[in-house]
Amino acid sequence: MEFGKLKNLISMDLDTHEEGVYSIKELIEKGKKLIEEGDRSFIDAEIDENAMDMMLFTSGTTSNSKAVALSHKIICTNIMDIASVLDINKNDTMLSFLPMHHAFECTVGFLYPLYRGAAVAFCEGIRHIAENLREYKITVMISVPVLFESMYKKLMKGIEKQGKLDKVKKGRRISNALRKMHIDARKKLFKEIHDILGGKIRLFVSGAAALDVEVERGFNELGFRIVQGYGLTETAPVISAGTDDHYREGSIGQVFPSLEARIADPDEEGIGEIQVKGPSVMIGYYNNEEANKQVFTEDGYFRTGDLGHIDKDGYLFISGRKKSVIVLKNGKNVFPEELENLVNRIEGVAESMVYGKPEPDGDVKICVKVVYDEEAMKEMYKTEDEAEIYEIISKKIKEVNKKMPLYKYIREVMITKEPLIKTTTAKIKRYEELAKIL
Repeated sequence: MEFGKLKNLISMDLDTHEEGVYSIKELIEKGKKLIEEGDRSFIDAEIDENAMDMMLFTSGTTSNSKAVALSHKIICTNIMDIASVLDINKNDTMLSFLPMHHAFECTVGFLYPLYRGAAVAFCEGIRHIAENLREYKITVMISVPVLFESMYKKLMKGIEKQGKLDKVKKGRRISNALRKMHIDARKKLFKEIHDILGGKIRLFVSGAAALDVEVERGFNELGFRIVQGYGLTETAPVISAGTDDHYREGSIGQVFPSLEARIADPDEEGIGEIQVKGPSVMIGYYNNEEANKQVFTEDGYFRTGDLGHIDKDGYLFISGRKKSVIVLKNGKNVFPEELENLVNRIEGVAESMVYGKPEPDGDVKICVKVVYDEEAMKEMYKTEDEAEIYEIISKKIKEVNKKMPLYKYIREVMITKEPLIKTTTAKIKRYEELAKIL
């Protein structure tokens, strides 16, 4: 059996070698026997821990994708750091949803559970998530904000349709009051909701972008512990994560033990570029010295390209990507991600992208491209007419504007039912969308 340069096929399920496919069980037993007979070639194999052994590509949200060179030491350091803050063990079953070629899924969703002895179940598709959570008795799920935000919206919509929204709101108020007295009754109060998601979930971990704080608060108040992590392909990938012991709402956690982090050139609010240094930072971009010179500082810190601040207790908060921040004529910074979170909460909005449009006077107009959900518009507002939908969304965005300072006002709206261009982890490819718009 030949498939290009592929040498062997190995099955994780077969008990014996069958039709050219090897059994992993047989191979393990064969390996044990060789070791017993004194063959130590595998155990004593020399590994250069600093040599490139993995190449992963960046997501390419704000520029062209680049090849990131990683080593055994880099990956193992990150796994050890994750293990020091996230308690996953042999009793857990994790649901894998993201593609394995993404650093977040490869390290956190695959290599880490293997290291801890946890089981990994592979999701059959976005429509089957709730079904898979129940079927595989999932205890831990690690994914991206857009998925958790979608899950939460559907969960609350289902509760509203059943006429139980007021009951749930009342339950949350009671639960919050009890928790102040160190009484946690969330899983009993919201058992019905937990059962919808399989009844076994004990931890959600959101990474790859900032999570809407309302979704984070909502899940936690219903008794689903959800924490945020932060990292990049270039950092193997995790830099920080929240835990049960070290958690602050809206934060992406505290920086991992092996890493040093700093905020470069902070403004009056303490916001600046997040820069990190340590053994889990990449070797560099493969065969791209020019990019390496740009991304590493003279004293060895990696420029993440993300803006954020660190509070007095060491909790890291992310504001947005440096390349996507909109700088106004008066010097004020507008973070698109902050406004998008508010726009995405509008009923009937599937997703959005905030951007700046240059004006003749040299200033920048804040604009938004909104993708609306046809079914939701039909159900909620009883219309399929695009002009009417535009008026509804524009009116709702004016309400959003009232919650913000004048300089952050969204002044132009465009609508579409076509999804935005995204990466495999559902992050918007801003530069491609901007090229289409502008």
